[in-house]
Amino acid sequence: MRFAWFAGLVVLLMAGILSPTRGHAAIDGRQQASLNEDWRFQKGDSADAPVAAFDPKDWLKVTLPHTFNGADGADGGGYYRGPGWYRRAFFTADGATPSRYFLQFDGAALVADVYLNGQRVGRHEGGYAAFRFDVTAWVRPGRNVLAVRVDNSASPSIAPLGGDFTIFGGLYRGVSLIRTPLLHVDALDDGGPGVYATTVSMTSGRATVRVTTRVRNDASAARRTRVTTRILDAEGGLVAQASSVTPLAAGATTPVEQTLAIDRPRAWNGRKDPYLYAVVATVSGVEGGETDAVRVPLGLRTTRIDPDKGFFLNGEHLAVHGVNLHLDRPGVGLAVSDDDVAEDFRLMEAMGVTGLRLVHFQHPAKAYDLADRAGLVVWTEIPFNSKVGYEPEFLANLEQQLRELIRQTYNHPSVVVWGLGNEVYAADEATNQALAALQALARAEDPSRPTVYAHCCASDTDRLTTHTDVIGYNRYYGWYPDKGETIGTWADGVHRETPGRAMAVSEYGAGASILHQQDPARRPETTAGFHPEHYQALYHEKNWRDLRDRPFIWASFVWVGFDFASDGRNEGDRPGVNDKGLVSHDRRTPKDAYYWYQANWTTEPMVYITHRRQGPRVVPRADVKVYSNRPEATLTVNGVVVGTSPVQDHIAVWPDVALRPGVNRIAVQAGAGAEARSDAVEWVYDPNVLNIAEPEPAAGK
Repeated sequence: MRFAWFAGLVVLLMAGILSPTRGHAAIDGRQQASLNEDWRFQKGDSADAPVAAFDPKDWLKVTLPHTFNGADGADGGGYYRGPGWYRRAFFTADGATPSRYFLQFDGAALVADVYLNGQRVGRHEGGYAAFRFDVTAWVRPGRNVLAVRVDNSASPSIAPLGGDFTIFGGLYRGVSLIRTPLLHVDALDDGGPGVYATTVSMTSGRATVRVTTRVRNDASAARRTRVTTRILDAEGGLVAQASSVTPLAAGATTPVEQTLAIDRPRAWNGRKDPYLYAVVATVSGVEGGETDAVRVPLGLRTTRIDPDKGFFLNGEHLAVHGVNLHLDRPGVGLAVSDDDVAEDFRLMEAMGVTGLRLVHFQHPAKAYDLADRAGLVVWTEIPFNSKVGYEPEFLANLEQQLRELIRQTYNHPSVVVWGLGNEVYAADEATNQALAALQALARAEDPSRPTVYAHCCASDTDRLTTHTDVIGYNRYYGWYPDKGETIGTWADGVHRETPGRAMAVSEYGAGASILHQQDPARRPETTAGFHPEHYQALYHEKNWRDLRDRPFIWASFVWVGFDFASDGRNEGDRPGVNDKGLVSHDRRTPKDAYYWYQANWTTEPMVYITHRRQGPRVVPRADVKVYSNRPEATLTVNGVVVGTSPVQDHIAVWPDVALRPGVNRIAVQAGAGAEARSDAVEWVYDPNVLNIAEPEPAAGK
């Protein structure tokens, strides 16, 4: 096909995103245009939808990202799981440069059937990875009609088969059109970049990097192909370069491997110094012609997980603590913007996380980019969740999703472990065979990173825990029934029983509503409608103390960073939402427990008054409690200094503080000089308010 770009390219050129090289015989031939605007959508099926001549004028106008579960995915009333259709047109014009064209979908849940100009291009099964189709055979000059059927129905052959989260259907991430020269970096490759950089060795004096570039020749004749790889520093300066020539047959794809050395390398060193290089691989014919180029991040780092001492980054111990992350939001589900994702990261970074577990499926590219730049350690995983499938197609789909995850996120230094599954209930032969197969695939795709499985539902030493390189446990001592055991005593026992086995706590948490307050707080019935915020804070105080004092736990992740959609739930203050987040679903309100972790995990001076959302108080005295990372804090009530208290283990308490009828201003200050921080709230004391008793705790709780 001999078409040049038209629609979308003009916009990109005007925006300065694509800049044709001037004064050189070869130009950068890869171009990418967003197709996120001007879609029409219809919920349900339509026999006419793929027909090019069909007019969808009565369909809803939408812009991507879009989900058809924005309204019903978090209301607890059951949500639509079925097909929906998307259509839009784009234009190309005749041109003199032979090219290949690819459609890229950044995410479509769960199954996408793609049609171009009335012809079926292909199907992708799996809702969370990016995927591409070569559409060169179907693109034509002038108007092109793209139609996509997306279906989030449950299927026995597609993961996930279960899970405590809503499966939002739709084109909930972006779509774009890519043009490459005939000789190019492989643009399919399971949605990956086609360029993969591995740190082979690193000392203070030199780092050795191996770069593998998959090169594709779509020309009708063999070509002598030049691959040039450059490593650039953060300012764009050249620090290493390699070039080689490879003969490539027509229609062939081949990996080209090159080794480069960086003198006096600067390590990607977590939050202390998340330094990033860039690898730019260019492909061209020795005889001339267009040049294709792909750029990927490079962070130079080494990691090690010790079963007794924990996680090591570049030879130094790093306490990996953070949250599990679901990105959905009210009204839009997973169809979140890059700005939304960036806000989530800002909130978690301000709390002091050093790590994130991105659950329970592959997250958008923006999340991995932000983790790289923030220096966060990431556990990322595939949606082998809750249930195992018993058809051969299910394992094949798991393997496809793992291959996509690894290739698409391979170059991100933030990613340190591959998660192979989460809380699969059946400890049977099918589950064990699936984990064993996934382990073999992960080791073949990337022997440089360990694998991990998040275990919950069989014994701590069940065979399910033996397949991966390291193990994580989901444990909720103090929330779900636990016979009085604590997470600390449990962890000590597992560590004794499994010497030489590195373990993480992949989930721990408790539900909380900012609308539910109780003083003193009691452990609630977990499935009931009352989840007091104060109990969640007490839960995390206890559990974090246990976890931080056990260095053999190489990582711990709170369940969960933000309240998230789980339409099958009906508990707390609303149906359809899992309320274990440290921040509310709308991101407006960090809960008390958020500030407990901020006091523990950050050095930026802070102080926070807890239990601040209690309604009118009916007794004339109250305890005032604050979280802080300063050595002492001073309390003032109604302008009168009550006293200064030492901050012990990040907590200061003034017991039995007198309140006057009406509004009372409670203020605290911690630190001095430039490090002084303050917080203030208003508490109402009204002895005439009817004191409605909170629900009694459940039996045995």
